[in-house]
Parts: sequence; structure tokens; C-alpha cells
Amino acid sequence: MKRTISFMTGKGSVNHNSRKFHAKNTDPERSCLNVEYCNENVKDVYHELFDEALARYNEKQTRSDRRIDDYYEKIRSGKQEKPFHEIIVQIGDKDNMGVKTEDGQLAAKVLDEYMQGFRQRNPTLRVFAAYLHMDEATPHLHIDFVPYTTGSKRGLDTRVSLKQALSALGFKGGTRRETELNQWVAYEKEQLAAVMLEHGIEWEKKGIHEKHLSVLDFEKKERAKEVAKLEQSISDGKERLSDIQIQHRKAVQETEQIRQKGEAIRQEVSELSETSDLLKEQATTLAEDKKKLLSDNVKLEKQQKKLQQDIEKMVQSKAVMERNIHAYDEDEKWQLPEPAALMSAKAYKDKKAMPLVEKLKEAIKALTIKCVQLAEQEKKQKARIIRQEQQISRLTDKVMEQSDIIDRLQEKTADLGRLERYFGREQVQSIVERSKALEWAEKENKRPKRVFDMSR
Repeated sequence: MKRTISFMTGKGSVNHNSRKFHAKNTDPERSCLNVEYCNENVKDVYHELFDEALARYNEKQTRSDRRIDDYYEKIRSGKQEKPFHEIIVQIGDKDNMGVKTEDGQLAAKVLDEYMQGFRQRNPTLRVFAAYLHMDEATPHLHIDFVPYTTGSKRGLDTRVSLKQALSALGFKGGTRRETELNQWVAYEKEQLAAVMLEHGIEWEKKGIHEKHLSVLDFEKKERAKEVAKLEQSISDGKERLSDIQIQHRKAVQETEQIRQKGEAIRQEVSELSETSDLLKEQATTLAEDKKKLLSDNVKLEKQQKKLQQDIEKMVQSKAVMERNIHAYDEDEKWQLPEPAALMSAKAYKDKKAMPLVEKLKEAIKALTIKCVQLAEQEKKQKARIIRQEQQISRLTDKVMEQSDIIDRLQEKTADLGRLERYFGREQVQSIVERSKALEWAEKENKRPKRVFDMSR
């Protein structure tokens, strides 16, 4: 017995396949004979296959408009891929494999065995719905699946792609006729033919049994095949064009990122170059300041030493003065003599007491002036010492500040050296020169233009 094999593309009406409603060509009384292999919600399958890849993709996006909220809706509303595919597999037709005949029952058995191995042979075609219909004219299979590929370099790393899913199964497209889909269909027909042969059914390949057709009908059918292949080629071309467009957009984005990085590097090099120039100027100034500060410190130390010596002299003078004061108590010349015999009080006052008093007044006056001078000098010296100590503190702080600046500038100089070693001195200098030219141009553009009154 010879029978044809039909592999057709279905619309993928899950409600129809599951018999949630009955079409005119179905017999509801025989629907109980239908076999349901699986019936999953396609959206749940999308979550299973793509949620992790979608999360990884969205995490990499820097722009919110490039994020994908619902991958199923994106594919459904797009034009590159179908959300899922359906194939309808049938042996013979209603005239030789009618569902109510023994041959029809044999066809159902063969299709059931074929379905058992379908998912094992096609791991990249995620079957979510499959039915064997026995309530129509001829037994046939409906197989709905989501084709997917992993390790993709664009978009999601796991994404929908019939071409790539079939390619992963070993079907590589070649000529217009030898597409991945055509190769896969041919292979699956061979698998079905092998099961048929086990049950005594030989595959009657198309083209042989159609010799009775008129030449015109046969040519029409051949043209239809060519049109289908052309449509497949167009679809493949659109997919390749889409891939190229996506790659182009990605290349543009990468170019923009490289440009931005180059601009950032140029800016950094420009800043480092300016910093290097400033470093050289400040290094010279700092060296001079350091030399002057050291000289000032030496001078201040000498002045402080001299002040200390002056203070010591004042202390010594004070001690000498105190010793001199004690001399007034003991020296005879500072003692009031005893009055001579028969000397009047007036004569004693004029000749003895008043000269001594005047002498004492002069001494006290001189000592008072000297004490005032010493006290004032001591006050000035202490104030001078405080000022010098404050100046020394300020100079010390300035030296530390300048040291910090030198450290920072040296670090920036090291960064500039790293850039020169990485990019090359000539490239860095070139970037710096371009940066200076751009800055000069920007300054010129910002400079207000003088308006001349031509009416004068």
C-alpha cells in the first residue's frame, strides 16, 4: 500500500484544535476520539523560555526605551518572527485514509507513533500544544511549537528564531530551494515514512502520483511551489536585512560609545596637560618659596635667639637694680647724718636733710624711668616673640600646604605619564593640541562681536 505524506502550515488556532468550538467540517460525536498530547498556554511557555534572558537583556540597557516589558507582545506585534508555528501532518487523503475506515485507524496509529518521537528529535522546537484529530474526514496531527535559539549575540541571548532553531538541529540553508525549513520538512517526512513502512505503508512521493494531471495544472502546481520558495527566500532576506540593520544600529551605538570615551580621554588628557604645565610653573614657584621660607626660618630663629638674649639681659638688669636698691639701705652716703651740736633745725634741713632728699629723688626718678623702660621693652619683646611664633606657624602651614599641592601635582603627572605610555606620547600630544584648538575656537565663538555702525 502506497500513501502520500502531507506537511502543511497551519494557522495555529488553539481553540479550534482543542475543540473549544466546532467548525463545520468536524463531527462532535467523534471528538471524544481525539488525542490531546499537550495543551499549555503559549504565554506561560514564553515565561519559561525567555524570562531569564529578558532580565539579562534589560539589565544591560542604559536607555529605558530599549527595555522590553513583554517579550511575547513584542514578537506578536513585530514582523521578524511569528510567536509560534503550527504544522499539520497527514497520511493519504479522505479517499484512501478515511477516518471511519480500517486504513484510517492505521493512519492514526502511525501518526501517534510519529508524535511520540517528535519532541525528542526537535529539542529546539518547544511543543506546547499537539492534537490527533479523529473527528474530521482524515486523521491528522496538529503540532504547535515555539522555535528558539540560545547563545545569540544580538537581542536576547535566548530568543525566538525558526531559522536558528532549525540550524541548531543541523539543517543549514543553501540554495533558495534548500532552506532550513525545507530541509527539516524533508527530514521529518523521512521519519514518518520510516514509521509507515513498519506498518506496511510505502511513501508515495509527490510528483510521481500527479502524472495524470493536465500539463497546465501540473505547471501551476510547480509554479506555486516556486512562489512558496521565493516567499521563503524573501522572508529569509528580510530576516537577514533585519539582522544587518540591528548590527548596523549596534555598530553605530558602539561607535558613539567609543567617540564618547575618546572625548572623555581627550578631555582628561587636556586637563592633565594643563595640570602638567601648571605643575611645572608651580614647582618652580614652590622651589623659590621653599628657599625663601627656609631663609625666613633661619632669620626668625636668629631673631628669636636675640630676643631670648635680650630678655636674659633684662632679667640681669632687674637683678642688678634690685642689688642697687639694697645698697641704699647700707651705703653711708644714702644715710641721714646725725645733726651737729648746736645746729638749728633749719640749718640741719637746709644743709643735711634736703640735699640728701634731692639726691634720693634723682635716684628714684632715674630708677623709675629705667623700670618703666624695662617693662615696656619686655612687653614689646613678648609681643614680638608672639608675632614671630605666629609667623612661623603660618609659614609651617604654608609649607605643608605646598607639599600637599606638590604631591597632587606629581600624581597627575604620573597619570599623564600612564596615558602617554598607553596611547603613545605623539597621540596624547595630538589630542592635547586638538583640545586646545577646540577650546580656542569656543572662546572665539563666545567672544562678543563688535558691531560697526555703517551709517557714520
